[in-house]
Amino acid sequence: MTTTNDSLSPVSVPAPCAVPAFEPVRVRGARPHLRRALRRGRRVPVVLLALMAAALAVAGAVSGRPSPGSTKAAAVSPARPAPAVPLVSAPVRIADAATVRLLRPGDRVDVIAAPHAPPGGEGEARVVASGARVTEVPRADGDVPDAGALVVLSVPRATAATLAGAGVTSRLAVIVC
Repeated sequence: MTTTNDSLSPVSVPAPCAVPAFEPVRVRGARPHLRRALRRGRRVPVVLLALMAAALAVAGAVSGRPSPGSTKAAAVSPARPAPAVPLVSAPVRIADAATVRLLRPGDRVDVIAAPHAPPGGEGEARVVASGARVTEVPRADGDVPDAGALVVLSVPRATAATLAGAGVTSRLAVIVC
């Protein structure tokens, strides 16, 4: 008894064909384009462009400083950080209590000293502290209505001494920065 299995018949294979002849593939970089441009008579624009690129590269590498009138920020070297100025907390009595109620911790203020003089009298206001950070705004005392309000500012020690002296001789006001 013989059995034949049709599923094991030989697979049909296509006839071999020849590979067509073709030129080798060449990858072209920037150099052949430059050479071709120079050969075709576009030498002047190509040379000018190359000279301009070289001049800009040299000028940018040589000058690390911003030019006058430039809006570019100056680079700060991370190797030498600016020395930290020790800050102290200075309690300051501001003449206008309503202005102090507008302040919150973290606000930046300028403190202005105006001499105790009648309106229209002599004396000029001056800036005593600039950019001082508000540390604390204590609750106002309700005892004296015209006493102003207290605010605690974080300032350098020298500015704290100036604020204390100005608070004795002048009326102080703040401007929120």
